[in-house]
Formats: sequence, C-alpha cells, structure tokens
Amino acid sequence: MSDGTVTTVSSNGTYSFTKPNREAITLLAGLGVEGDVHAGVTVKHRSRVAQDPTQPNLRQVHLIHAELFDEVAEAGFEVAPGDLGENITTRGVDLLALPTGTLLHLGAEAVVEVTGLRNPCAQIDNFSHGLLKQVVGRDENGELVRKAGIMGIVLTGGEVRPGDPVRVELPAGPHRPLERV
Repeated sequence: MSDGTVTTVSSNGTYSFTKPNREAITLLAGLGVEGDVHAGVTVKHRSRVAQDPTQPNLRQVHLIHAELFDEVAEAGFEVAPGDLGENITTRGVDLLALPTGTLLHLGAEAVVEVTGLRNPCAQIDNFSHGLLKQVVGRDENGELVRKAGIMGIVLTGGEVRPGDPVRVELPAGPHRPLERV
C-alpha cells in the first residue's frame, strides 16, 4: 500500500449531510473529531442510535479518497470535499482496498484504525439526484461495491491539516476485507 496526503479536513457540530471544510481538525482518542456531531464512545449516527444507542461508535471518523470525486465528475456530478459528510479527504491511498484494522497515521501524531466501509444511504441522492448509483455498484461477480469512503476510530489523538502525510500501516495477516459498519 502506498502512502498519501490529506487534501481537506471537515467537521460539523450539528446534524447535516455536508460538513464545512476547516483549516485543521483535532482527533480525540476514543471519541473522534473534536466538536463534530458524530464524535463519541457510542454510536452517533441517527439510524444506529435508533437501533441501539449503547453500541460502540465504530464510525468516529469518515474518510473519503479524492479520487472518488474525480470519478463521479467524469459522470457529470460535481462533488467537493466535505459534501458527502466526510471528515478527512485523502489522495494517493486506495482506502477501499485497505483491510480491517489498518492503521492510518495522519500528520505528526494522529492514528486512526480502519473499522469498515461507509454504507451510502439515500441522502446522497437528496444531495445530488443519481449520485447514489455512482457510489454504490456491483463488481463483475455481482457483489455490492460501496465507494463512499471508510470509517475508523481514533487510537491516538492529534491535529490533522490539509497537506499532512497519510502513512498506511497494514495489520498482521491474514487480512480481512472491509465490510460495512
């Protein structure tokens, strides 16, 4: 796996589909992005809270690869960093190919453990009609492919800014492919 770069960081203190871009965000160990509505030890996504508010928050940080925006632009969709609710936009790392448990070293200190894939929802079509079909598809075997980024938990806190390096540390094998969380 190659390393990459943080291109944009975003957060929002209120429930909203998109997240404004920031100069920097602070990751807090065991919680997520400081001041973000999805930060916390237990689930914060509304649908998950409705199911069981005591389940652990495996979705503290949402990362998307900027290459997705390039891909959907070719299909005529204009999507910018933060538009799909992600906290960190990267370039140069194939996020979707990472195994569960991968450690992402972000900037000087922060470490995020990859927990799984984001499960894109109908809100994506509310943002831009037809976009959901661009971020969810089927592979040559008919298997569902989710492209709307990955989720993780914060192991080590720290500040993350655009331009920061992303260093990928793969877990010991055998590797488990990402599943939706």
